[in-house]
Amino acid sequence: MAKPVLMAIDDDPEVLRAVSRDLKRRYGDRFRVLDAPSGAAGLELVSSLERRQEPLALFIADQRMPEMSGTAFLTKAGARYPEAKRVLLTAYADTGSAIEAINTARVDHYLLKPWHPPEEKLYPVLDDVLDDWQAAFKPAFQGVRLIDARWSPAAHLLKGFLARNQIPYLWLDAERHAEARRLLEAAGAGVDDLPLVVCPDGSLLLRASPALVAEKVGLRTQAEATYYDLIITGAGPAGLGAAVYGGSEGLQTLLVERDAPGGQAGESSLIENYLGFPAGVSGAELARRAAAQARRFGVQVLVPQEVTALEVDGPYRRLRFADGRMVSCHALVVATGVSYRRLEVPGAADLAGAGVYYGAATAEVASLRGQDVVVVGGGNSAGQAAMHLSRFARRVSIVIRAPDLSASMSRYLIDRLAATPNVTIRSRTQVVGVAGDGHLERIDLDVAGAHESLEAAALFVFIGAKPRTDWLGEHVRRDAQGFLLTGIDLAGDDGKVAHWPLAREPYPLETSLPGVFAAGDVRYGSVKRVASGVGEGAMAVSLVHRYLATL
Repeated sequence: MAKPVLMAIDDDPEVLRAVSRDLKRRYGDRFRVLDAPSGAAGLELVSSLERRQEPLALFIADQRMPEMSGTAFLTKAGARYPEAKRVLLTAYADTGSAIEAINTARVDHYLLKPWHPPEEKLYPVLDDVLDDWQAAFKPAFQGVRLIDARWSPAAHLLKGFLARNQIPYLWLDAERHAEARRLLEAAGAGVDDLPLVVCPDGSLLLRASPALVAEKVGLRTQAEATYYDLIITGAGPAGLGAAVYGGSEGLQTLLVERDAPGGQAGESSLIENYLGFPAGVSGAELARRAAAQARRFGVQVLVPQEVTALEVDGPYRRLRFADGRMVSCHALVVATGVSYRRLEVPGAADLAGAGVYYGAATAEVASLRGQDVVVVGGGNSAGQAAMHLSRFARRVSIVIRAPDLSASMSRYLIDRLAATPNVTIRSRTQVVGVAGDGHLERIDLDVAGAHESLEAAALFVFIGAKPRTDWLGEHVRRDAQGFLLTGIDLAGDDGKVAHWPLAREPYPLETSLPGVFAAGDVRYGSVKRVASGVGEGAMAVSLVHRYLATL
């Protein structure tokens, strides 16, 4: 395969030579650097690359060019290579235009001229955007191939697992793809053996599960040690934040995740209000960066692995895994987050994973091109999913019981949805049933007391939040909904914490069991935002240090 291309466009020959020189010096061993003296010439070059199906990783264009500005070029070229990263070169006086370009041309970053020394002002920015491109890049396929029926719930589970763990895969419909039929015949496999996974080395996994695939592709599923200073359960924003700070501060740290790093936030197509990302950041990208950062600090990350029970032995807290193995620690941070509540209406249980999906289900979105879909829920996650779906689906209907979205969704998302022509808000409406022959075909609605039916290919559910805390047993106090009580919320009307065994009061994020802390959405009274989850994870590690110092 040809090296991916980095393309520079500038009408100033001296600047163009400097850009090309700096790009080749840093990236020439991995990328091919091409340049063009104008936007028009750049578009001709893009057409040539497109015809030859050559990969293109980065456009870097000057804003002030005659006939076609950098913003205009990036908009037109980006439509031909939508996955390529876009960087705008601009003078200090044009920073306003550059910021506007982030919104209008989906520019990933802008750089001020001059950028010398490049080691400080150019390469760090391009390293980041090229790493992001590389993580999402799909070359001529050589990865995992997944074979199953289109509406198989088992295939849906595997697609979500592979996508969220950023393992490249190709899904082949067992009923429609000739290659799928050929592979099934060669393997001597039948319908009862699905899902079938063909690994890059040619080996086969019959009746594949996430655990089998994880072991085959090299994910760590077992702990190296039996004891850790700190164990963190859940790798959402709070868990990842705790892992980074625990590892960076020298604690022997284990992070356990039952599905994939990122939690619910990891399924968000675009998080636009997270500090430091003016163009927004996808949940998958944020999770990938955080998990890599944690591993760099020596944190062991287990995926997929589920904790099923907590046992207490003096100062030790022991966790039992689903496979029966156990690990011990002195301090535990519970960051298992929440899961969306199931839709309790006729037909929903039978069609789960076959058109009825809980959460964003990003692996299914591309297959819904040109079809009608429904999103249930009025929170930010529902709004982000609807915006992402609007790029593929013919029509997206958001169903909410409230009169409007103002009480549950951020204003920027409400405004975006209102400006998207194929998104409709259906207020004072409830889903009362779903139906279909093997997959979702119809959704029944109650609209202010009147019955209505919609034809739809998929229903994405974002209702309520159920914390994952049953495995803690009677050791840790919870509220009526299962959220973990911490700090002052443990105190009764008399201001005292019942059955608290220590002379000191519980630390702010500490549960009713000393040394066990809660962070993120699983904690009672938490703010359901990515930034606050990361902050609580970091704060929990600070309190862990204070706790360990008392042992």
